[in-house]
Amino acid sequence: MTQRQGYLLGLGSNIEPLQNITAMMTALLSEFKQLSVSRVLKIPPVGMNSHRDFLNSIVFVETDLSEVALKHFCNQIEINLGRDRDDPLSKTKDRPADIDILRPLVIPDEADIAVSSITDEYFLYPIIRELLGYLNNTTEVSPPPGVLIETTELRFGETATTIHWNSRAGDKGVF
Repeated sequence: MTQRQGYLLGLGSNIEPLQNITAMMTALLSEFKQLSVSRVLKIPPVGMNSHRDFLNSIVFVETDLSEVALKHFCNQIEINLGRDRDDPLSKTKDRPADIDILRPLVIPDEADIAVSSITDEYFLYPIIRELLGYLNNTTEVSPPPGVLIETTELRFGETATTIHWNSRAGDKGVF
């Protein structure tokens, strides 16, 4: 039996969020050939004093990178998009890019992901449960309507989907 292993990532932006969520997805596609993506939700900021709503999404990346190497890659994306990671208050300020490693995840080919056994508080959020259900080929929960993000290369956000990198054609697309 083969299995897929990787990480669940939380993506968020409340500074030019449409452009920055797209830029984060594009940067992730430069490293990973496939992204499984939840819908994109507009969510008010939590734990910070801001009037800017976030766009948030959850992404599963299949990789054998170590967590340290993945974190370094994600931090570099944030920096490239303008986040000041040296600012001690960066966690409570508006930000163009925020990529958090939520947890490692192994997806067995033949067996179900035990979505109901996940008890971490963060994993009770509907978009995480939606993505886990999508990866598991089940409908676990239906979050609020997603935000459509559409460029000439990408279209995602309204529902869970998979984005593939087509290296032969040199482009990206949703399949």
